[in-house]
Amino acid sequence: MAIDTFFSAGPINRNALSRGDADTLSALLDHAATRFIPIWQSQCLIADDGPVYLSCAELGGGWQREYAIYLGELAGQQLLAVALANDLPQDGPQAEEFTNHRSLLAMSSANDGAILAYAKGMVEWQQRHLYCGLCGARNISQEGGFVMVCSNDACAHRCFPRVDPAIIVLVTHDERCLLGRQTRWPEGRFSTIAGFVEPGESLEDAVCREVREETDVHVGKVHYLGSQPWPFPSAMMIGFHADAQSTDIVCNDGELAEADWFTREQLAAGAVNLPPENSIAFRLIEAWFDRWDGPRLASLNLCAYL
Repeated sequence: MAIDTFFSAGPINRNALSRGDADTLSALLDHAATRFIPIWQSQCLIADDGPVYLSCAELGGGWQREYAIYLGELAGQQLLAVALANDLPQDGPQAEEFTNHRSLLAMSSANDGAILAYAKGMVEWQQRHLYCGLCGARNISQEGGFVMVCSNDACAHRCFPRVDPAIIVLVTHDERCLLGRQTRWPEGRFSTIAGFVEPGESLEDAVCREVREETDVHVGKVHYLGSQPWPFPSAMMIGFHADAQSTDIVCNDGELAEADWFTREQLAAGAVNLPPENSIAFRLIEAWFDRWDGPRLASLNLCAYL
């Protein structure tokens, strides 16, 4: 079984082979037809439930030309992403026009969501690598923003875009699924178990460890279903179903305020609030839930939070 996920794929042609042509990319910055996706304080510019693409003139003066990121071509139009300065100038977009990640999750268009996730992920990676992690010198953006090179010739360290792998899993046992509520969440808000992969672990190892650390439940067979880029800020969520070998729950590591087993009937009756429909957590629950003769999960409107 495979699941479709939000923030992935998308219609843009990344034109990776063009990133090394510095002259062409420089000319794009000044071309009247080029459009930019601005990112400000991890927020995106959205209007009418879709991304806003700006011309160079519409951006104003709150960005650095040398750190523009070439995203690729969309329907014949060249797209770049730029980080705007914390103090926005008056000649560009203003703070009230930007929205946070909740707006991305609520977007109806998967293609728009994928493009914004791509732009946001690249900008935030670049912003975290403005300085060399080895010697501390300022990094220089190269190859359309996809390589950050140390300006210290004696070091010359190069770094490339990275994502942090994280597993996310729905554990099931005898027609019940295991869901947990994080300590910072309100009453009634539950989701699947998730956590980052550690060095020296396989994905399957990480599933078993995270479930046991958070709930004390032991799992056996692990089944891969799909993955989702998660630009908050730069994770790759790798989704699984897993079969439980034990059912007693102890919240061990303090990440969960509570966890419990739920039947489909309980979920259908609104026993908990589920994650947003565009999240991989919801898709994992849905893939299990819909294997019965009752209503489909998406039809029940159980996603009471973003």
